[in-house]
Amino acid sequence: MSVMIKRVERPRELKWYQAGAMLYGDWGTSKAYVLGIAFALAGHASWYFLGLMSLLMVLIGGCYTIVCRSYPDGGGVYSSVKQRSQTLAVIGALLLIADYVVTTSLSVLDAFHYFNVPNPELWAIGAILTIGAMNWVGPSKGGTVAAVIAVFASLTALVLFAFTVPSLSHVQLTLPVGGFIKNWPVFVGIVLALSGVEAIANMTGVMVEPVARTSRRAIMPVLLEVAVLTFLLGVAMNAVPGLKGHTEDMLRALGDHYIGPWYGHLISVIFGFLLLSAGNTAIMGLVSIQFALAKDRELPPAFSKLNRFGMPSLALILATLVPVIVLIVEKDIVHLAALYAIGVVGAIALNLATSATNGSIRLKVWERALLAAGAVITLFIEVTIAIEKQNALFFVLTILGVGLALRYAAKMIVPVPMPALASTVNVLTVAEARELTSLYKSTMLVALKSLNPTLLEEAALHVKAKGENSVYLSYVEETPPTPELPTEMEPSRESLEVLSGAQAEMEKLGITAVPIWQVGDNPGRLIARAAQELNVSSVAIGATKRSALINLLRGDVLRMLAHNLHKSCHLLIVG
Repeated sequence: MSVMIKRVERPRELKWYQAGAMLYGDWGTSKAYVLGIAFALAGHASWYFLGLMSLLMVLIGGCYTIVCRSYPDGGGVYSSVKQRSQTLAVIGALLLIADYVVTTSLSVLDAFHYFNVPNPELWAIGAILTIGAMNWVGPSKGGTVAAVIAVFASLTALVLFAFTVPSLSHVQLTLPVGGFIKNWPVFVGIVLALSGVEAIANMTGVMVEPVARTSRRAIMPVLLEVAVLTFLLGVAMNAVPGLKGHTEDMLRALGDHYIGPWYGHLISVIFGFLLLSAGNTAIMGLVSIQFALAKDRELPPAFSKLNRFGMPSLALILATLVPVIVLIVEKDIVHLAALYAIGVVGAIALNLATSATNGSIRLKVWERALLAAGAVITLFIEVTIAIEKQNALFFVLTILGVGLALRYAAKMIVPVPMPALASTVNVLTVAEARELTSLYKSTMLVALKSLNPTLLEEAALHVKAKGENSVYLSYVEETPPTPELPTEMEPSRESLEVLSGAQAEMEKLGITAVPIWQVGDNPGRLIARAAQELNVSSVAIGATKRSALINLLRGDVLRMLAHNLHKSCHLLIVG
């Protein structure tokens, strides 16, 4: 039996400032812990290593403007490397999983260090479990909150820097002692400042076109803020007399010294919530990458099986429990940083190396050279971490081993056949349906989540009253909130069952039904988009069965649909 594969159509609505805010939520959090880790490793010579790290960030940020332009449908390590080798792409995805796991543990733990609570590791474990429970119903409003927090965090850091300026001329700077071999591991110890840069490449599939301009405008202000401000705050850090400790909350210490305890408390609150937001983003990243791998049959299908709220249950459980296990085993910020770095640096190195050697993308000579330079440096860093940090090497090898074993299991599992469904229904994407509007013209679209005979009968009456004999049936297959999905997917058995059954019911009523399949995390917006592109004047939908709490967390499909429908389009709600 041939497998039905459909192109995933995603609205390109992500503007540069939205992407930039989301990127800062990932990348901008690094200064919350990198400053303290740098001072713990190098003392008053930390400014030197932070300066080198800022230069490396500029190099890698420049590389990712090229990557984003070259892969407008998804430039994350899994999507981009897939063009060269599926196996390497899976390895890159597993490295990113290792990164996301420790991002969750480290970010949430550091948040409670900023909140200055006793036993921060216990609070962090509780917070991770709470975030996982909230995501069980798939909150879709977290992105907006994260963007707002990111803006406040950036403004707070800029105000702090302004108060440090008078002291910069009086800083007593110390150069590192020893040669390259002695100081290279110190530099590698703060390389986690690169964390988050992969996030922008994952967004290219939903960016406003042209992607090259949108991604560049998103990257540059964040890159400059993170690179320059991290270095200058690192310099100001060395002007604080008798500075000791504060590995976990250096920004708060700087706020206390340069402005006052009240500002230190403000920094603690804002950056604490920013770090919690980064932990939530990492959990959703873990869910999304497991979902994408399962949809590509690189993980067993259980990892893509959704609960009734559109969240992959097993993927979410693992995304919540594994970071908790990491925190139970390791509670030290500096040690967690090593586990963190080996995943993110490996993913960056793989992405840049395969892009530099990819002959199918058009690059100038200097651009390939820049990507190659970034790949060589990050590969050298990755090897150093593997040699110097045995725990980090063991951690990433465990992730790779388990992931590749699951991949082997996925290849051995025979998918559930769907011969009867495939022979009775041929679902279309919105673009395919639009090409057939001259043959099957209809002014009504019926949005389905389950087989609803009452809704179908009501729609048939409206269609016949207008003298028409065709209707569009729309089914949105929900996914976890993610900017990166496979470019092509096989419709789920549930979606085919609903569309097949609805098509048969409409035929009994004397109506020709055109089944349309969409995929995404915002059904209301996708239904409205389909209605607009198909130029219908009415949309029929069943009344929601979700509770008020679930609608608050997940979002109300009816409200979102009504908000996005064109004013001339009527909404018919059938109870």
